[in-house]
Amino acid sequence: MKASSSKISQYAPLLTIIGLAVLGSLALAVNDGSRLLFNRAMHAFMGLFLLQFSALKLFNVAGFAKGFARYDLLAMWWKPWGMIYPFIELGLALGYLAGGATWVYLSTFIVMGFGAFGVIRALMQGLNTHCACLGTSLKVPLSTVAVTENISMVLMSIFMYFSTN
Repeated sequence: MKASSSKISQYAPLLTIIGLAVLGSLALAVNDGSRLLFNRAMHAFMGLFLLQFSALKLFNVAGFAKGFARYDLLAMWWKPWGMIYPFIELGLALGYLAGGATWVYLSTFIVMGFGAFGVIRALMQGLNTHCACLGTSLKVPLSTVAVTENISMVLMSIFMYFSTN
């Protein structure tokens, strides 16, 4: 029992961010107080989620970039990617909060899809490190949760692309 509660406490910051994004997206997606608009909720969720994640990275961009380069394939090869990434994530967040657009969906698909490959590779190699997804202030282990996040964002971006185009 203690091991599972320890695991939950490791992921508490991530669960809090996801929970706040869900609550915020539901609040923003209610139309005239009567019904929930699914597409609007999905845009709001992605926007709020990415906004919170980018904020945590922006507190210490250099520290994020260093941790990110441990497992991200592009950041390993091209160091500026880790310094640019939080701003790309912020741009995506604002794109979703503004209602989305083709460039937002395609960029999310590419950035998060490529990121998933780096996380999968690191996990297959047994890399024991913290996920840089929450910046340097919150420590969450790199795990299948990071893969799930990336793949979920890829799937949501595909859904939004086809539901709005």
